[in-house]
Amino acid sequence: MRVLLLGGTLEASKLASLLAGQSGISAVLSFAGRTKSPRVPEIPTRIGGFGGVEGLRAYIEAERIDVLVDATHPFAEQISRNAAIAAAMAKIPLVSLSRPAWCAEASDRWIDVAGMAAAAAALGREPKRVFLTVGRLQIEAFAAAPQHFYLVRAIEPLMPAPSLPRHRVILGRGPFALEAEEKLLREESIEVIVTKNSGGSATFAKLLAARALGVPVVMVARPQQASGPVLNDPADVMAFLFRHQRSLLHQGTLAPREV
Repeated sequence: MRVLLLGGTLEASKLASLLAGQSGISAVLSFAGRTKSPRVPEIPTRIGGFGGVEGLRAYIEAERIDVLVDATHPFAEQISRNAAIAAAMAKIPLVSLSRPAWCAEASDRWIDVAGMAAAAAALGREPKRVFLTVGRLQIEAFAAAPQHFYLVRAIEPLMPAPSLPRHRVILGRGPFALEAEEKLLREESIEVIVTKNSGGSATFAKLLAARALGVPVVMVARPQQASGPVLNDPADVMAFLFRHQRSLLHQGTLAPREV
């Protein structure tokens, strides 16, 4: 059985490890190519976009893909939408692997917003020191609020540099330790954090640090999830794949040599 795994997340890497060497399943992990040094998987890879819905559908048909797994970032809205449409057109199942969203506790000071423009507006008119952790593609939305100082954290150097009048970029890849996050917020005199509700443990420490120090968090909600089953555990996705493999065998649509 042929599986196309749309990756770029830690969850995708974990699933790739489970798929590696799996008898009867041939999987390919696809990276969008936005991160220059992605984690090296244990299965064959491809890097780069597909050219929209039609390009993805053509790849699925040319490579005889049986199942499409969307394990992209929860905010990779366009590729998830394309995956849902292409899978429907190719008449193959789509399953999403997505980490659960974070949930606020009573002591958290979250300001929930629907998008980046709303997040910039939620910072208010008075200048603040802002810890910005929204990913490089969304940084420009904060040019609409140039009165603030932005401490921007990114995985890789930002090219071109953000068009924010007052900012500094620091580099780091999670997981981050709570003590280090608390130290960063204190030393930089951070007054508010802006982040996306990405979920997962790798960057959760900044929210624990904000809770401990009483720092408010502007939390950008996830886009609406594409159609199809959404699973949170790579092991559950493997169970889904095994069930589909058995179904194909029962229908006689899977060649014996692929098992």
